[in-house]
Amino acid sequence: MTEEVNFHLDVAKEQMQEAISHLENVLGKIRAGKANPQMLRTVKVDYYGVLTPLAQAANVSTPDAQTIAVQPFDKGLIAEIEQAIVDANLGFNPSNNGEKVIINVPPLTEDRRRDLVKQAKVEIENAKVSIRNIRQKANDEMKKLGKDGLSEDMVRDAEASVQELTNTYSAKIDVVYTAKEAEIMTV
Repeated sequence: MTEEVNFHLDVAKEQMQEAISHLENVLGKIRAGKANPQMLRTVKVDYYGVLTPLAQAANVSTPDAQTIAVQPFDKGLIAEIEQAIVDANLGFNPSNNGEKVIINVPPLTEDRRRDLVKQAKVEIENAKVSIRNIRQKANDEMKKLGKDGLSEDMVRDAEASVQELTNTYSAKIDVVYTAKEAEIMTV
């Protein structure tokens, strides 16, 4: 029976780690006033009739904290890349120098920074809800095992282990949030 308990604990741990990874991915899309190639991750460009992620059609880099440079593998794509960035509605105004597309990332206003922190808080709360749902599901599995013959002590110990996992991953979420808030509020 303990193998089943360990299996359910491992599944819960894996799901909680996935929730953290998803959170980091979502928070990476919230721009903090610094140029970051991840800002263009959702942009797809028409590459010879096929919608292709920008990273597969060009080299995206950040030469400095306020600039994103997009160097297409085929210079004929410059106009399509510019249009794709505008169409993505990211609030950027791209330009080109004939060689590459250049995006100046404007500094954020204080109000916009506060809005971004609120947006980050919403994502943090979503991640915490996800963690709690995983905890509930794992505890339900432990109770089922209890009905199938697992001793009450083992069920209680397993539920305590699930709670410990939940506390650990909730603390990780708080650390991620603190880092993101500091990143957003730093001028």
